[in-house]
Amino acid sequence: MEPITPQDVQRVLEALKDRDLHLHLEMTTGAYASHLDSAKFTASTFMTNAIVRYTRGTIAGSGPYRVGLKTTNNGWVYSEGLTHWEYDAGGERLLLAGHDAEGKLVVGLQLGREPF
Repeated sequence: MEPITPQDVQRVLEALKDRDLHLHLEMTTGAYASHLDSAKFTASTFMTNAIVRYTRGTIAGSGPYRVGLKTTNNGWVYSEGLTHWEYDAGGERLLLAGHDAEGKLVVGLQLGREPF
């Protein structure tokens, strides 16, 4: 994965809008963090292969970045803390990830025409 270049990610978001896409979304503060330190708060979210269609996709911020997708049914998908990205044009898969200072995955947002 490469560090995010906002203008490149925005171009991909524009290219993928108004289509049915598989969404993978996850976030964790470290599922096992509280095992090592009981004072640490643990939180996580995981959703995979939900079908979404968005009418507007935007990347914002100065790094780490945030991405918002306005869905066709008036909802929103939002992810913040994104630092890296990869795009597979052949498979039309956009992978966005946020890594902490130690390089560990904290947040992931993926969109693709095929299931993950």
